[in-house]
Amino acid sequence: MGDPYILMLVALAVLAIVDLVVGVSNDAVNFLNSAIGSKAISVRNIMIIASLGVFFGAITSSGMMEVARKGIFNPNMFMFQDIMFIFMAVMITDILLLDIFNSLGMPTSTTVSIVFELLGAAVCISLIKISANDSQSISDIWNYINHKKALEIINGILLSVVVAFSVGALVQFASRLIYSFNFEKRASYISALFGGFAITAITYFIIIKGMKGTPWYKDIKYLIEGNTVLIIFGSFVAWSLISQALISFFKVNVLKLIIGVGTFSLAMAFSGNDLVNFVGVPIAAWNSYEAWSVSGVSADTFSMGILAKKVPSNVWLLLLAGAIMVVTLWTSSKAQNVIKTGIDLSRQGEGHEKFQPNPLSRVVVRAAMGINAGISMIVPKKTLAFIDTKFQKPVIELPKDKTYEMPAFDMVRASVNLIVAGILISIATSMKLPLSTTYVTFMVAMGTSLADRAWGRESAVYRVAGVINVVGGWFLTAITAFFAAAIVAYLISWHIVMIPILLALVAFLIGRNTLIHKKKSKEVKKQVYIERSELITINGVIEESADHITEVATRVNKLYTNVVNDLANHDLNKLRKTDKHVGKLNDEIDGLKDGVFYFIKSLDETSVEASRFYIMVLGYLQDVAQSISYISRASYKHVNNNHKNLKKGQLKDLKTIDNQLTELLSKVADVFENRDFDNLEDILVRKQVLINDVSTSIEKQVARIRTDETSPKNTTLYFSVLLETKDLIGALINLLQTYEEFHLSTKQIEE
Repeated sequence: MGDPYILMLVALAVLAIVDLVVGVSNDAVNFLNSAIGSKAISVRNIMIIASLGVFFGAITSSGMMEVARKGIFNPNMFMFQDIMFIFMAVMITDILLLDIFNSLGMPTSTTVSIVFELLGAAVCISLIKISANDSQSISDIWNYINHKKALEIINGILLSVVVAFSVGALVQFASRLIYSFNFEKRASYISALFGGFAITAITYFIIIKGMKGTPWYKDIKYLIEGNTVLIIFGSFVAWSLISQALISFFKVNVLKLIIGVGTFSLAMAFSGNDLVNFVGVPIAAWNSYEAWSVSGVSADTFSMGILAKKVPSNVWLLLLAGAIMVVTLWTSSKAQNVIKTGIDLSRQGEGHEKFQPNPLSRVVVRAAMGINAGISMIVPKKTLAFIDTKFQKPVIELPKDKTYEMPAFDMVRASVNLIVAGILISIATSMKLPLSTTYVTFMVAMGTSLADRAWGRESAVYRVAGVINVVGGWFLTAITAFFAAAIVAYLISWHIVMIPILLALVAFLIGRNTLIHKKKSKEVKKQVYIERSELITINGVIEESADHITEVATRVNKLYTNVVNDLANHDLNKLRKTDKHVGKLNDEIDGLKDGVFYFIKSLDETSVEASRFYIMVLGYLQDVAQSISYISRASYKHVNNNHKNLKKGQLKDLKTIDNQLTELLSKVADVFENRDFDNLEDILVRKQVLINDVSTSIEKQVARIRTDETSPKNTTLYFSVLLETKDLIGALINLLQTYEEFHLSTKQIEE
């Protein structure tokens, strides 16, 4: 009788390890964003500091483990078998959900997922038990679910969104008024006092509050309780004096110290609060098995009231979990993807925006602009002018012979992010509330970036859309987690054989998502041509634009051939895939055009004339991409609407044009890849042959219409493809002529 449950425990242990890896990949964003985004400390040192914080946090997390045992449901209402089914359903669902979000690069809440998975699985098993008992009705479900605690947890999570955003914005606004953006020029005592306040808050809330979850807190309890004010005041004075000494005698930047200590403390708070999300369920399952195995009672009759009691956690298990989290932190590429999303949305400057605007984000931005206009009318102009001086960003002059990657935001904002998030999470941990660290850190970062005027008119609508998408993803997580866990719990309770089937499904889906993620990473690495240099000379413009033309010519060549072949075969699936690739090409060229402002800014003074050439090259590349896009879209629409195939004569003409275009585009790609620009004239001479063939095909179709053509849809598609092909060739020829002229003029200047 024990064998199936031992196997389930083994499966839960394996799932816990996988969940730790998947979960940390998502939650690394919580404590690394601020330090990495500010570039105050090297990435290697940040990782070391965060790793130490995770280890210490793992020790303080034992108090939070009670959430998995009794926070969501009343264990005395369930039998051992029911509990094991619930825990298996929760772990299987949790891994799948988190892996999907990681693959999408979206930060989500592991706390929300675990809470709603426990709730969904417990509700499902409760309903099964109620339906099997004639003396109970649906209203008895509240006897099974610890609805008061569950509601408290859910309300705490939702309230944390508002509190984190508001507190982050207010503290950042006040900090910027004190520091301004010229914080290096502020009096040293301001930095010392700020350091005293920040480190005091961190040490009290993170270390002292965090120790409440450890077994040895009772040994120092008498020193802390009743002396709170004295401890805080003494710490503030001591840390302020230490900060002043470090500034005056050792020339230490206190903000860097705060970021280092803050990263440690936030990693510690994360580990202390979130470890329950990954290992709380397996540990509770082990406690359940220990109690049942010595009882001598069958699994379906042994009540699990034992879980309602306080059970000390095994410190070695917690440290092992911490070690797995640290290894994941150093090795996960998915974690880097999620971190990038958080940094992009809170970035101080402009740049590539990951999210597209939506109607709601536009409404929010317009409303905010209206509120801002109203406040400006009420607040005195002198006050507004004073505030504006504090938010003026210094102009940084960079040497022209070097390139720099500027930080996403400065050290003042990074410090505030860490202090506020750490304090809020630690308060929740001391109250044994499984607060969503993702909610808190993300919303604090959004609040501080808003208060810091990082969301300007150029970027606000994109940033707000990003926040809406991420927050919407969290709520989607809650709904999905509830129903998915309930379905999995039902399947397991239906027959225990579903457990290995579901585990196999988990392994397959995670493997598949990992392969897809690796494939996407490789594609990103290949798309070198969309990344421009920070500093451009005339030769740099020639080199970079040549790379763009090579890549576009190669891809358009392949896409055009695919469209012709798939249209001939009436293959809808392949046309759909081709259309997606065409869309990617257009997006990449649009991204280049969006970066023209920064491109011109980065030109050295002797190369400004090259900007006109570069803009024209991008314009012609966009024309080429739009032509292939129209051809692809029209072909897909034709086949998708189940219209007749093109006739053999039409397909033969298209294939002839495709062969000639393939030859032309291949020569273009070779010329630009090898920088053999003297051969451009040969390509231009041969252009007329291809244009004549397209014109001949148009005349042939006119003749067919007069004699035997009976399909107007075929005619429309055929003319569309031919005319767009002619436009594509025209744009390509204009591009080559422009490039040849620029190349010749450059050679004359050099001579």
